Amino acid sequence: MTTVLQLGDRTIKAEEIIPLIAGYKILPQLLCESIIDQAIADISCTPEETEKACQEFYQRWNLTDEVQKQSWLQRYGMTQKHLESLATRSLRVEKFQQKTWGHKLESYFLQRKGQLDKVIYSLLRVKDQGLANELYFRIQEGEQTFAELAFKYSEGPEAQTGGLMSPVELGTLHPQLAQLLRISQPGEVWTPLPFGEWQVIIRLEKLIPAQLDEAMRQRLLQENFQAWFQEQLGQLSTQDQIWMGVTPKQQEVN
Repeated sequence: MTTVLQLGDRTIKAEEIIPLIAGYKILPQLLCESIIDQAIADISCTPEETEKACQEFYQRWNLTDEVQKQSWLQRYGMTQKHLESLATRSLRVEKFQQKTWGHKLESYFLQRKGQLDKVIYSLLRVKDQGLANELYFRIQEGEQTFAELAFKYSEGPEAQTGGLMSPVELGTLHPQLAQLLRISQPGEVWTPLPFGEWQVIIRLEKLIPAQLDEAMRQRLLQENFQAWFQEQLGQLSTQDQIWMGVTPKQQEVN
């Protein structure tokens, strides 16, 4: 039997690896990483990028001299080439994302912008329709402010903030509410609207348009990557999908 790994006082033999991977539920992660490895197989880094990634890796693991580096490699059964692959992996994933979807981000952003725009709005909800109508007219006539009435009458947690809701993306809101805010003008108060058991009064305070800045670009690249990854999972065998916790699609009956 060949020793392949030493973990503390435990010696892991070669024939133990697969049962341990299955028993410790590591197989799903292994499958995930294997899918990504195949995708980035032809993505390379420059010598400068590789050197920088390795230096960051050494710092993270506190490997300060050559003896420590060689000892680490030996402990985990790795070569310098393996280490370089490990150290540059996240960078190669980023390059894969940029190569695959970077040229499509502007059009994708425009498709998603309606969900990515943020709004600040005020919300007041009560269950009694008559009360809702009365509160609406008080706001319209300027008898009391929206905040004053929300503090006193609103029956949801927004009462604690005077009805003011912090910036939220339209895509995270109820579709009916999002559409209402999307067509609103700042300061516009809508007559009470039924939302389930509630009568809701809404006022748009501010629209904050989404911008295709660097943070947004990274987010959209990641969204595309995750969508691609889910597609790859759907192409696995039924058994592998079960391991991954994916519900296999049922075959359609003609």
